[in-house]
Amino acid sequence: MSEERRIEIHVPALARVEGEGALNLVIEDGRIAELKLRIYEPPRLFEKLLEGRGYHEVADLVARICGICPVAYQMSAVQALEAILGLDPGPWVRAMRRVFYCGEWIESHSLHIHLLAAPDFFGCDNVTELAKRYPNEVRRGLRLQALGNDLIRLFGARSVHPVGARVGGFYHAPSMNEVVTLREKLRAALPEALALLQWTASLSLPASEQPFTSVALRHADEYPLNEGRIVSSRGLDIASEEYEQHFVEQQVPHSTALHSLLDGAPYLVGPLARINLNFERLPKEVQAALRATGITWPSANMYHSIVARAAEIYYALGEAVRLLENYSLPAAPYVEATARAGVGVGASEAPRGLLWHRYELDPAGQVVSARIVPPTSQNQARIEADLHAALMSWGFAHSDEVLRARSEQIIRNYDPCISCATHFLDLRVQRR
Repeated sequence: MSEERRIEIHVPALARVEGEGALNLVIEDGRIAELKLRIYEPPRLFEKLLEGRGYHEVADLVARICGICPVAYQMSAVQALEAILGLDPGPWVRAMRRVFYCGEWIESHSLHIHLLAAPDFFGCDNVTELAKRYPNEVRRGLRLQALGNDLIRLFGARSVHPVGARVGGFYHAPSMNEVVTLREKLRAALPEALALLQWTASLSLPASEQPFTSVALRHADEYPLNEGRIVSSRGLDIASEEYEQHFVEQQVPHSTALHSLLDGAPYLVGPLARINLNFERLPKEVQAALRATGITWPSANMYHSIVARAAEIYYALGEAVRLLENYSLPAAPYVEATARAGVGVGASEAPRGLLWHRYELDPAGQVVSARIVPPTSQNQARIEADLHAALMSWGFAHSDEVLRARSEQIIRNYDPCISCATHFLDLRVQRR
C-alpha cells in the first residue's frame, strides 16, 4: 500500500473516554499534515462559580467537577484552603485522608483498566465483548472497583460526589465496626490485585518507546498521594507554591482545554510518571511484583501505563489496610477554622496525575479567585506529541480503520478525563 496517498481520519466522538472529544488527523505523502485532539465540551465555569462562596463550601462544590475522581478535587482544595487558614488537622486526619484517596485510586484505575483500556488490547469494542472472553478477569475488576467505592463511602458518606470531607478534616468518623469489616475485605482482595498486575503485564503491549518528561509529586518517605514537592525526570524540584513559575497554560484554537507546558515543552503526569519518579517509595512487595513483570522501570513506553495503574491498585489496597490497622476513633474528626484573607495552593495526585489548586480568600473567608489545573489539560500536549511520534514510527501502510483504532488506543492509554479539563477561553474584543 502506497504511503503517497492523502488520508483523512476524523473521529467525531472518541469512545470509552470520560467526556467528549474528537480527533482530526490528516496525512499527506507519508507525513502528518494536521493532528488535533479536539476537546469541544462547553466550558463549565467552575473556577468562576467558586468566587464569592465561603471557604467551607468549596470542598462540596469541587467534588462535582468529576464523578470519577471527586476525592482528588476535594483534597487539593482543602490543602490549599488550610494553608491560607493556618490549619494543621493533625495526624489522624492526615492518615484518613490518605485512606480516602486510596479508595479513589482503586475505583478509578479499576474502571479505566477494565471498561476503557483493556478492550483495545483484545480487539474488543467494549467491555461486554471482553467479558464474554474473559469473564473472570472482568468480574475481578468490578469487585476491585466496588471496594474502592466502599472505601470512598466510608469517609465520604457516598461514593459519587462524596460529602464527608471538609476543611479541617471530616464531618464524621467511621465506627470501629465499619472500619474493621471493610479493612478485612481489602486485605482479602490483595491477591486479586496482585493477579491483576500480573495479568496486565502479560498483555501483548506495543513496543513504543519515546523520550518524555515525567512530572509528579515526591514525598520524603512515602509514595505520593496527598503531599509532596513537584519533581520531574529532568531535575525539577519545587514546592507547589512555585508551580506557576515553571508551568504555563496556553490556549489552542481546537480545544476548550488548555495545553500545559513545562519550560515550553509537553510533559506527562499520571501513574506511569509517578512510578518512574517514585519507584523506590513503593513497598518492597509492590517493587518485587513490578520487577517480576520483566519491565524495566522507569519506563519510556506509555503502554506500560496499564501496568502502572494495576500496580497502584495493589499499592492502594495495601496502604489502606496498613493505615486502618490500628484505627481508633478521634476526639473530633476535624479541626475548626477561623476565616482570614490570604492565598494558598494545594497539589495532590489524582488517579490521572498531578492536580493543582490555587485560591485567594478575603477577610471573611470568601473566595476571591480560584485556579484549578487538572491532569488531563496537562497531558493534552503530550497526547498530541505521542500520537505524532507513534504514528510516524508505525507508518501509514495501514487501512484508515486500523489507523483510527491505533490513534484512539493511544489517546485512551492516557485515561483522559475530558470534562475535568474544559476551561473558559480568553475572549478579547477589539472595537473600532
